[in-house]
Amino acid sequence: MADRGCSGEAAAAGASPAPVPGLNPTLGWRERLRAGLAGTGASVWFVAGLGLLYALRIPLRLCENLAAVTVFLNSLTPKFYVALTGTSSLISGLIFVFEWWYFHKHGTSFIEQVSVSHLQPLMGGTESSISEPGSPSRNRESETSRQNLSECKVWRNPLNLFRGAEYRRYTWVTGKEPLTYYDMNLSAQDHQTFFTCDTDFLRPSDTVMQKAWRERNPPARIKAAYQALELNNDCATAYVLLAEEEATTIVDAEKLFKQALKAGETIYRQSQQCQHQSPQHEAQLRRDTNVLVYIKRRLAMCARKLGRIREAVKIMRDLMKEFPPLTMLNIHENLLESLLELQAYADVQAVLAKYDDISLPKSAAICYTAALLKTRTVSEKFSPETASRRGLSTAEINAVEAIHRAVEFNPHVPKYLLEMKSLILPPEHILKRGDSEAIAYAFFHLQHWKRIEGALNLLQCTWEGTFRMIPHPLEKGHLFYPYPSCTEMADRELLPTFHHVSVYPKKELPLFIHFTAGFCSSTAMIAILTHQFPEIMGIFAKAVLGLWRPQPWASSGFEENTQDLKSEDLGLSSG
Repeated sequence: MADRGCSGEAAAAGASPAPVPGLNPTLGWRERLRAGLAGTGASVWFVAGLGLLYALRIPLRLCENLAAVTVFLNSLTPKFYVALTGTSSLISGLIFVFEWWYFHKHGTSFIEQVSVSHLQPLMGGTESSISEPGSPSRNRESETSRQNLSECKVWRNPLNLFRGAEYRRYTWVTGKEPLTYYDMNLSAQDHQTFFTCDTDFLRPSDTVMQKAWRERNPPARIKAAYQALELNNDCATAYVLLAEEEATTIVDAEKLFKQALKAGETIYRQSQQCQHQSPQHEAQLRRDTNVLVYIKRRLAMCARKLGRIREAVKIMRDLMKEFPPLTMLNIHENLLESLLELQAYADVQAVLAKYDDISLPKSAAICYTAALLKTRTVSEKFSPETASRRGLSTAEINAVEAIHRAVEFNPHVPKYLLEMKSLILPPEHILKRGDSEAIAYAFFHLQHWKRIEGALNLLQCTWEGTFRMIPHPLEKGHLFYPYPSCTEMADRELLPTFHHVSVYPKKELPLFIHFTAGFCSSTAMIAILTHQFPEIMGIFAKAVLGLWRPQPWASSGFEENTQDLKSEDLGLSSG
């Protein structure tokens, strides 16, 4: 049956006519007609419309109608023009305000967006729909989309705050929500990935916690965590949830994490003994490993926040030695921040030597910390006047190049370090090279830059020079890949609405905003002039209308032809 079907299809294909080049033979007649109309061009239709209008000029009495319109406009008073221009100015002003607001909130023009999405298909925008699946244009589009997806990958913030002890306290004080729904939804997915597995049904407490991580309502999650503890007092993930969301202080969160650590170590040892029995036990060991690493990491962050920095550094170093495959958690960024707080710059340089490698993914923490260390050696004695007079030394050149490298990776950070933009609480997820990563870095590292005398001064004098080195437009990068164009939309999803998202490269105002602003200003000016000087503006309006008035010979000839036609009609009727 399969052979016959294939042979029949081949015969049908051989009997069918050859397809037209450039058109997809699978399209219907409507798509082909639209593609053909779009290919002819708008110029042909414009010329045809002018020809039709010229042919129908006598039946439509265009000259008479134009003359009547001219007489009507000449009879209008200046009050009419004041009302007309004032209304036009008001309407265009409202459109301008709405366009400005929409552009600053969504990063695009509303009129342009509607035109592209609704009018482009009617005006012949069918190129994407008629491209063949194997065509080069379709391949380029798919390659571009894959590149955008890889560039806009969202990462877990390694220094994310505690929901109950920090985020919720901010909400209590300001009444604003620091986390977006998209950000919290990503966290819920992370929790389900790290803290659940296929063998949860073997433990009743884990079954309850599996439902708890899927809950959207915080009180429901906390209630489910207490239910899991009633079933099993050693449920580590239940303590984790209570420490993250119910604890209102870092001290309370640390106590709950210590209870979670005690339970997690017991479960981890049991899973190690049974890991080779079945694939399910191996998955359970991976889950228990993730839980244990998460608990220890959060304990280290509690120690860091409570001032026990050396204890936090020891926990992080032990974690990196005991679980080296878990480098994806970026524990080294927590270690870098703690070492900078201890001012152990030699240890910071050792960590950078290991992780600031060309084969490893970069981050703002790595690039800007490397720049900070090089800036530290020259910033104290740096002076722009002295540098311009004698030139830069080798150490100063290295520091400036490190700053340029960091700024190219994430151009949003300097404005937060220089306090040109206000900081907010960092989100739980960040987009590398985006505004969310800049906020997360500056929130924790601004104090380290301030501690080094002259570091911010050197940054302020040199960071804008980076943009002269980057090719424009941003088709190629200088030291990194070209800056992705999708960071703005992802950052708007991650950051709260009350924060003004930093955009790079800076977008120019759309054409419609310029048009509406100019139209509003011009009509308002005409309305004011007409109201103040009605006689002068009336003479000017009549002079302008006189340019469009039909010539006397054309109107007289038309009347003579009309009279001849009427006499001929009367002669025929009388005969």
